[in-house]
Amino acid sequence: MAPRTSSKTEIPEPAAGGDLSRHLLKAQEEERRRISRELHDETGQALMVLRFQLEMLAGESGDGEQKAKTQEALELLDRTIEGLRRTIARLSPRVLEELGLLPAIRRQAQLLAKHAGIKPRLNLPESLSSLDHDLEVALYRSVQEALHNVAKHSHAAHCIIRLTTSGGKITLHIEDDGVGFSARAAHQRGFGLKGMRERAAALGGSMRVRSEAGKGTQIRIVLPVAGTGGRTMSRASAA
Repeated sequence: MAPRTSSKTEIPEPAAGGDLSRHLLKAQEEERRRISRELHDETGQALMVLRFQLEMLAGESGDGEQKAKTQEALELLDRTIEGLRRTIARLSPRVLEELGLLPAIRRQAQLLAKHAGIKPRLNLPESLSSLDHDLEVALYRSVQEALHNVAKHSHAAHCIIRLTTSGGKITLHIEDDGVGFSARAAHQRGFGLKGMRERAAALGGSMRVRSEAGKGTQIRIVLPVAGTGGRTMSRASAA
Protein backbone atom coordinates (compact mmCIF):
# COMPACT_ATOMS: atom_id res chain seq x y z
CA MET A 1 0.00 0.00 0.00
CA ALA A 2 2.46 2.63 -1.25
CA PRO A 3 1.50 6.33 -1.39
CA ARG A 4 -0.77 7.19 -4.34
CA THR A 5 -0.01 9.86 -6.88
CA SER A 6 -3.34 9.97 -8.74
CA SER A 7 -6.33 12.10 -7.79
CA LYS A 8 -8.18 11.26 -4.60
CA THR A 9 -11.26 12.25 -2.70
CA GLU A 10 -9.95 14.30 0.18
CA ILE A 11 -11.91 15.45 3.21
CA PRO A 12 -10.01 18.40 4.71
CA GLU A 13 -9.12 19.11 8.29
CA PRO A 14 -11.68 20.92 10.44
CA ALA A 15 -11.01 23.99 12.51
CA ALA A 16 -10.06 23.25 16.11
CA GLY A 17 -12.96 23.09 18.58
CA GLY A 18 -13.27 24.59 22.02
CA ASP A 19 -14.14 23.66 25.58
CA LEU A 20 -17.84 23.27 24.76
CA SER A 21 -17.13 20.52 22.20
CA ARG A 22 -14.88 18.75 24.69
CA HIS A 23 -17.58 18.96 27.35
CA LEU A 24 -20.17 17.52 24.94
CA LEU A 25 -17.88 14.62 24.08
CA LYS A 26 -17.40 13.89 27.79
CA ALA A 27 -21.18 13.90 28.24
CA GLN A 28 -21.54 11.56 25.27
CA GLU A 29 -19.03 9.11 26.76
CA GLU A 30 -20.86 9.16 30.09
CA GLU A 31 -24.15 8.43 28.35
CA ARG A 32 -22.56 5.53 26.47
CA ARG A 33 -21.26 4.11 29.74
CA ARG A 34 -24.69 4.44 31.34
CA ILE A 35 -26.39 2.65 28.44
CA SER A 36 -23.76 -0.10 28.40
CA ARG A 37 -24.22 -0.67 32.14
CA GLU A 38 -27.98 -0.95 31.72
CA LEU A 39 -27.60 -3.37 28.82
CA HIS A 40 -25.17 -5.48 30.83
CA ASP A 41 -26.97 -5.41 34.17
CA GLU A 42 -30.56 -5.62 32.94
CA THR A 43 -30.83 -6.94 29.38
CA GLY A 44 -27.76 -9.16 29.63
CA GLN A 45 -28.79 -10.71 32.93
CA ALA A 46 -32.35 -11.29 31.69
CA LEU A 47 -31.04 -13.09 28.60
CA MET A 48 -28.81 -15.31 30.75
CA VAL A 49 -31.77 -16.25 32.97
CA LEU A 50 -33.79 -17.05 29.86
CA ARG A 51 -30.95 -19.21 28.57
CA PHE A 52 -30.80 -21.14 31.84
CA GLN A 53 -34.54 -21.79 31.69
CA LEU A 54 -34.36 -22.99 28.09
CA GLU A 55 -31.54 -25.37 29.00
CA MET A 56 -33.71 -26.79 31.77
CA LEU A 57 -36.62 -27.26 29.35
CA ALA A 58 -34.35 -28.98 26.83
CA GLY A 59 -33.08 -31.36 29.51
CA GLU A 60 -36.54 -32.20 30.83
CA SER A 61 -38.30 -32.62 27.50
CA GLY A 62 -38.86 -36.16 26.28
CA ASP A 63 -40.33 -35.04 22.98
CA GLY A 64 -37.72 -35.07 20.20
CA GLU A 65 -39.37 -32.35 18.14
CA GLN A 66 -39.86 -30.12 21.16
CA LYS A 67 -36.25 -30.65 22.18
CA ALA A 68 -35.04 -29.72 18.69
CA LYS A 69 -37.07 -26.49 18.72
CA THR A 70 -35.70 -25.63 22.16
CA GLN A 71 -32.18 -26.20 20.89
CA GLU A 72 -32.82 -23.87 17.93
CA ALA A 73 -34.06 -21.25 20.37
CA LEU A 74 -30.89 -21.67 22.45
CA GLU A 75 -28.69 -21.19 19.40
CA LEU A 76 -30.59 -18.03 18.44
CA LEU A 77 -30.30 -16.77 22.01
CA ASP A 78 -26.56 -17.42 22.03
CA ARG A 79 -26.15 -15.34 18.86
CA THR A 80 -28.24 -12.59 20.44
CA ILE A 81 -26.12 -12.61 23.60
CA GLU A 82 -22.92 -12.46 21.53
CA GLY A 83 -24.32 -9.53 19.53
CA LEU A 84 -25.25 -7.76 22.77
CA ARG A 85 -21.72 -8.25 24.10
CA ARG A 86 -20.26 -6.68 20.95
CA THR A 87 -22.67 -3.74 21.31
CA ILE A 88 -21.69 -3.25 24.96
CA ALA A 89 -18.00 -3.38 24.01
CA ARG A 90 -18.54 -0.68 21.37
CA LEU A 91 -20.48 1.51 23.77
CA SER A 92 -18.09 1.32 26.70
CA PRO A 93 -14.32 1.13 26.18
CA ARG A 94 -13.85 -1.27 29.11
CA VAL A 95 -10.76 -2.83 27.55
CA LEU A 96 -9.26 0.67 27.34
CA GLU A 97 -9.96 1.38 30.99
CA GLU A 98 -8.75 -2.02 32.19
CA LEU A 99 -5.70 -2.62 29.97
CA GLY A 100 -4.71 0.74 28.47
CA LEU A 101 -4.60 2.24 24.99
CA LEU A 102 -2.07 0.00 23.22
CA PRO A 103 -3.66 -3.35 24.26
CA ALA A 104 -7.08 -1.88 23.40
CA ILE A 105 -5.90 -1.05 19.86
CA ARG A 106 -4.43 -4.55 19.48
CA ARG A 107 -7.74 -6.00 20.61
CA GLN A 108 -9.62 -4.02 17.95
CA ALA A 109 -7.20 -5.29 15.31
CA GLN A 110 -7.75 -8.87 16.47
CA LEU A 111 -11.51 -8.42 16.21
CA LEU A 112 -11.11 -7.06 12.68
CA ALA A 113 -9.19 -10.16 11.67
CA LYS A 114 -11.61 -12.51 13.44
CA HIS A 115 -14.91 -11.09 12.22
CA ALA A 116 -13.97 -9.59 8.83
CA GLY A 117 -11.04 -11.73 7.73
CA ILE A 118 -8.98 -8.58 7.08
CA LYS A 119 -5.29 -8.90 7.96
CA PRO A 120 -4.14 -5.96 10.11
CA ARG A 121 -0.56 -4.78 10.47
CA LEU A 122 0.27 -2.79 13.59
CA ASN A 123 3.03 -0.25 14.02
CA LEU A 124 2.66 0.90 17.61
CA PRO A 125 5.00 2.36 20.24
CA GLU A 126 6.51 -0.20 22.60
CA SER A 127 5.18 2.01 25.38
CA LEU A 128 3.49 5.36 25.89
CA SER A 129 3.87 7.95 28.58
CA SER A 130 0.72 8.61 30.57
CA LEU A 131 -1.78 10.35 28.30
CA ASP A 132 -4.76 12.51 29.16
CA HIS A 133 -7.83 10.29 29.49
CA ASP A 134 -9.80 12.30 26.94
CA LEU A 135 -6.95 11.84 24.46
CA GLU A 136 -6.85 8.08 25.02
CA VAL A 137 -10.61 7.82 24.54
CA ALA A 138 -10.45 9.89 21.35
CA LEU A 139 -7.69 7.70 19.89
CA TYR A 140 -9.44 4.49 20.88
CA ARG A 141 -12.80 5.63 19.50
CA SER A 142 -11.14 6.72 16.27
CA VAL A 143 -9.51 3.30 15.83
CA GLN A 144 -12.78 1.60 16.71
CA GLU A 145 -14.83 3.62 14.24
CA ALA A 146 -12.25 3.45 11.46
CA LEU A 147 -11.91 -0.35 11.73
CA HIS A 148 -15.69 -0.68 11.84
CA ASN A 149 -15.80 1.19 8.53
CA VAL A 150 -13.03 -0.98 7.11
CA ALA A 151 -14.90 -4.14 8.07
CA LYS A 152 -18.28 -2.93 6.84
CA HIS A 153 -17.49 -0.98 3.68
CA SER A 154 -13.95 -1.43 2.39
CA HIS A 155 -13.83 -5.05 1.12
CA ALA A 156 -10.13 -4.79 1.95
CA ALA A 157 -7.64 -7.60 2.39
CA HIS A 158 -5.17 -5.66 4.54
CA CYS A 159 -5.18 -2.77 6.97
CA ILE A 160 -2.35 -0.77 8.55
CA ILE A 161 -2.65 0.88 11.97
CA ARG A 162 0.21 3.19 12.95
CA LEU A 163 0.60 5.30 16.08
CA THR A 164 3.59 7.60 16.57
CA THR A 165 4.59 10.42 18.91
CA SER A 166 6.88 13.23 17.87
CA GLY A 167 7.33 16.92 18.58
CA GLY A 168 4.59 17.12 21.19
CA LYS A 169 2.02 15.45 18.94
CA ILE A 170 0.58 11.97 18.57
CA THR A 171 -0.41 10.77 15.10
CA LEU A 172 -2.80 7.96 14.28
CA HIS A 173 -2.67 6.63 10.72
CA ILE A 174 -5.09 3.98 9.45
CA GLU A 175 -4.94 2.73 5.88
CA ASP A 176 -6.69 -0.04 3.96
CA ASP A 177 -6.38 -1.46 0.44
CA GLY A 178 -10.12 -1.64 -0.18
CA VAL A 179 -12.55 -0.14 -2.65
CA GLY A 180 -12.32 3.45 -1.37
CA PHE A 181 -15.19 5.94 -1.51
CA SER A 182 -16.20 9.39 -2.72
CA ALA A 183 -16.96 12.34 -0.43
CA ARG A 184 -20.61 12.08 -1.50
CA ALA A 185 -20.75 8.39 -0.60
CA ALA A 186 -19.18 9.10 2.79
CA HIS A 187 -21.84 11.74 3.47
CA GLN A 188 -24.72 9.51 2.32
CA ARG A 189 -23.60 6.43 4.22
CA GLY A 190 -22.54 8.39 7.29
CA PHE A 191 -19.25 6.55 7.79
CA GLY A 192 -18.82 8.02 11.29
CA LEU A 193 -16.16 10.40 9.99
CA LYS A 194 -17.98 13.43 11.36
CA GLY A 195 -17.77 12.13 14.92
CA MET A 196 -14.08 11.33 14.48
CA ARG A 197 -13.41 14.87 13.18
CA GLU A 198 -15.36 16.40 16.05
CA ARG A 199 -13.30 14.47 18.59
CA ALA A 200 -10.04 15.57 17.01
CA ALA A 201 -11.17 19.21 16.78
CA ALA A 202 -12.39 19.25 20.39
CA LEU A 203 -8.88 18.27 21.51
CA GLY A 204 -7.20 20.88 19.33
CA GLY A 205 -6.17 18.36 16.69
CA SER A 206 -6.90 17.66 13.06
CA MET A 207 -8.06 14.83 10.82
CA ARG A 208 -7.52 14.23 7.13
CA VAL A 209 -9.13 11.53 5.01
CA ARG A 210 -7.94 10.54 1.55
CA SER A 211 -9.64 7.93 -0.60
CA GLU A 212 -9.67 6.80 -4.19
CA ALA A 213 -12.11 4.41 -5.85
CA GLY A 214 -10.50 1.00 -6.05
CA LYS A 215 -7.36 2.08 -4.20
CA GLY A 216 -8.28 2.23 -0.56
CA THR A 217 -8.59 4.85 2.15
CA GLN A 218 -6.15 6.66 4.43
CA ILE A 219 -7.12 8.40 7.68
CA ARG A 220 -4.63 10.58 9.54
CA ILE A 221 -5.42 12.12 12.92
CA VAL A 222 -2.95 14.42 14.69
CA LEU A 223 -3.51 15.46 18.31
CA PRO A 224 -1.39 17.63 20.62
CA VAL A 225 0.23 15.84 23.55
CA ALA A 226 1.94 17.48 26.50
CA GLY A 227 5.14 15.89 27.76
CA THR A 228 5.84 13.36 24.99
CA GLY A 229 9.38 14.59 24.68
CA GLY A 230 9.24 13.93 20.97
CA ARG A 231 10.03 10.23 21.44
CA THR A 232 8.93 7.78 18.80
CA MET A 233 9.46 4.14 19.73
CA SER A 234 7.73 1.97 17.18
CA ARG A 235 7.54 -1.72 16.59
CA ALA A 236 5.74 -3.21 13.60
CA SER A 237 3.79 -6.41 14.09
CA ALA A 238 0.88 -8.38 12.79
CA ALA A 239 -2.15 -8.55 15.07
